[in-house]
Amino acid sequence: MLGALRRLNGPVGVVLSGSAGVGKSRLARAALDAIAGRGGHTRWSVATVSSRAVPLAVFADAAPARGDDPPDGDLVHQVASALVPDRPGARMVIAIDDAHLLDPLSATVVLRLAVTGAARLLLTVRSGAPTPDAVTALWKDGYLTRLEVQPLSEAETAALVEQVVGAPVATATVTRMFALTQGNVLYLRHLTDGEIAASRLHEHNGLWRWTGTPTLSPGLVELVQGRMGVVTEPVRDVVDLLAVGEPLSVDLLSKLTDPDAVEESESLDLITVERDGRRLQARLAHPLYGETRRASIGTLRSRRLRGMIAEAMAASGGRRAEDSLRRAVLSLESDLAPDPLLFTDAAEHAAQLGDLPLAERLARAAVDAGAGFRAQTVVAQVLTVAGRPEEAARELSRLTLLADDESELVSATVTRVIHLLTSAGRPADAEAALDEAVARVADPQRPPSPLTALRVFLDGARGRPAQAIAGAPAALDDATLPDESVVLACFGLVAALASSGRADEMEPHVARAVAAMGRSGFATFRLSLIALQVAGLRLAGYVDRAAEVAAACLQQAQDHSFAGGVASYLVGEAELGRGRLDAAARLLRDAQAELEAFGNSAGWRHVALIALVQVAAIRGDHAGAQQVLAELRARPRSSAMAFREPENALAAAWGAAAEGAVTQAITMAKEVADVAAERAQHAHEVLALQTAVRFGDRTVADRLVRLAGTVDGPRAPAAAAHAVALAAADGAALDAASARWEDAGDVLAAADAAAQAALAHRGRGARAAEHASASRANDLADRCGGARTPALAAAARPLPLTDREREVATMIAAGLSNRDIAERLVVSVRTVEGHVYRACIKLGLSDRGAIADLMRPAASPANSGSPRSTRTTSPSTKASKPVR
Repeated sequence: MLGALRRLNGPVGVVLSGSAGVGKSRLARAALDAIAGRGGHTRWSVATVSSRAVPLAVFADAAPARGDDPPDGDLVHQVASALVPDRPGARMVIAIDDAHLLDPLSATVVLRLAVTGAARLLLTVRSGAPTPDAVTALWKDGYLTRLEVQPLSEAETAALVEQVVGAPVATATVTRMFALTQGNVLYLRHLTDGEIAASRLHEHNGLWRWTGTPTLSPGLVELVQGRMGVVTEPVRDVVDLLAVGEPLSVDLLSKLTDPDAVEESESLDLITVERDGRRLQARLAHPLYGETRRASIGTLRSRRLRGMIAEAMAASGGRRAEDSLRRAVLSLESDLAPDPLLFTDAAEHAAQLGDLPLAERLARAAVDAGAGFRAQTVVAQVLTVAGRPEEAARELSRLTLLADDESELVSATVTRVIHLLTSAGRPADAEAALDEAVARVADPQRPPSPLTALRVFLDGARGRPAQAIAGAPAALDDATLPDESVVLACFGLVAALASSGRADEMEPHVARAVAAMGRSGFATFRLSLIALQVAGLRLAGYVDRAAEVAAACLQQAQDHSFAGGVASYLVGEAELGRGRLDAAARLLRDAQAELEAFGNSAGWRHVALIALVQVAAIRGDHAGAQQVLAELRARPRSSAMAFREPENALAAAWGAAAEGAVTQAITMAKEVADVAAERAQHAHEVLALQTAVRFGDRTVADRLVRLAGTVDGPRAPAAAAHAVALAAADGAALDAASARWEDAGDVLAAADAAAQAALAHRGRGARAAEHASASRANDLADRCGGARTPALAAAARPLPLTDREREVATMIAAGLSNRDIAERLVVSVRTVEGHVYRACIKLGLSDRGAIADLMRPAASPANSGSPRSTRTTSPSTKASKPVR
């Protein structure tokens, strides 16, 4: 824009066009200030609705005195000349805000300035607003360049809000603010200021979140009302109905209001009409219209309007599940009598969507209306998932009292066992409750299929895949198995298949469980089932497919706090699997923020922390990794996530690697693999062995080769090829392993293999090959957002040190004392001192502090501002003495 204003040939200025509030005026003002700051001559004028009736209102100071009015033609020339005084070598820039409101004579003056080129012009106009012909001619005839100022995108909204608050903002908060403001800068500014003042937009643990329901500031309400304009009563009725119940079909809206008013509302840009399948759906043209009107509608009127919509929806016979949910929500807040069956159906659907607060509200309303056992089951399940064990226990007691027959008693037992395992954190009691139920049936040797299904669920969730897989057919082959038991059996079976390395078999069981949820209303397991599917795909090495499934989940769940938090974790973990560290860190941070209100329900925050440890460690941020590890260890583990225990243990290995304790990290990873093998969790075994290989272990190739023949997916064979190449120090084979990892989508593993290839080539004196592999490793690490794993660090700074000396040097840079290093290496302090001494001799350094200075940039770039490691000797200590 500034370039266009300085251009000597062509158009003599710029017109900024856009809707109200997109930032045209601010942009124009900033440009004018920049020109004035460089010594330019500028003029700023604002046209208004009231000034439109006054000739030359914006140029009053340049108009002749009253009584001296020349003919119009001479008057235009006189005013234009007065606006551009004779200043040799100077160029005047005249800016007019809201030029579509210029009176006809002022518009003619502006056109003359453009035609003669006497001044540079900068105008703003509102898109779609009636504009004087003389102003329209400015861009139609090529005198000015017209630029459309678009609303902010969601990413731009995030950047602007983060600039205002000076810290990261939760993705869900940005999404919500963007949905409400639609990228309108003016609305966004008022909304942000108002919500900060009300403490609803606030910072917690370094992340800004928006909680609660917004109350629009008077200034924002005034802006929105001004944009809506004064409307007739029939149009207001259309707007108010949509404010409490959008979207509505055009047919339904026309039945409830005046059809002519619906058409008029669209022509006034108050509503939009879009096709949804065979329906024409009406929505308010801007979300803030609804917020503004809802604040103005009284309680009684809003309840009556909601009741009208709910009754009309019932009469129209909407068959979509979301229709029933919307009708239930409208009825809940209306003057209609409660409908227990409608509330129960809707509560189950809300639970399936992951909107736990709404599911609880609807289920409790159904119970209050006399719905009975089914609605009470939803209440107990939702409280269990939401991490409120004491309340869940009370509701479970009520559920047992409502059971009328053996089927409902078994169902109550199922809900109680799930509560004990997932919410109360009492796995032994869960097992005992199931055993007690089995003992009570007529033939304990052949318990009812629902109890068998519950056993499969417990085996899968608690990391006993062999038992779960063996027990599943007895339940799932029973054609009379209730749908809720189908869900449980499939859950346990999918968990077992994911962990045991049989991911290719998961899909039909996932599909069967989803179908059963839709029929039974046993919907609170939907998110957990998707999480199992994502975990199985990720463990098998189908990282792109895992990301697709997780992203689809987030798309459906982002409007609901709990579901959005879980889905953010799933996408974050999937992005970590693909090596996208920045995206992973942001999403995992968002997940922690969203799930905080739900405690550690079902272990979601715990597994998110596992992933965050890896993100920090892979970036070489040893302090960050240790901080997250400390939180992870302090948080009670969820027994519902016991099958993920190998990954929990691997987090500690990554923490050790981040500190430079690579030997310890390898030992820990191999121990994890051994435990996983004992439990037949072969997918986890592969992951742990692959991690050891990435850390530099050369002893597990044969084991991975065997696993590659039995474990599904690309991870096992790729890890086996990587391990074989590393064991042989074969640079070419490591390059091939790197390419294989990249093809599979695991860019981090590809970077590590390339870095190890560089060192292997270096060991054989193949300098050209070394540089090619090192360059590839750096490129891959950059694609990941700055990965700094042990392999990458070693390749990035080759030094004349043994592996053990480099390991000690890296731990020194991480701030560890000699005693700390000795504990991690399981050697004596004197042995460590010997390694430090030899490293100093080889590097020509005087003490361990100098080693830290040399190694720190490579070891931990993220911590370059952190305190230096503590020296136990003075800087003058000579290298001829043992360095302590």
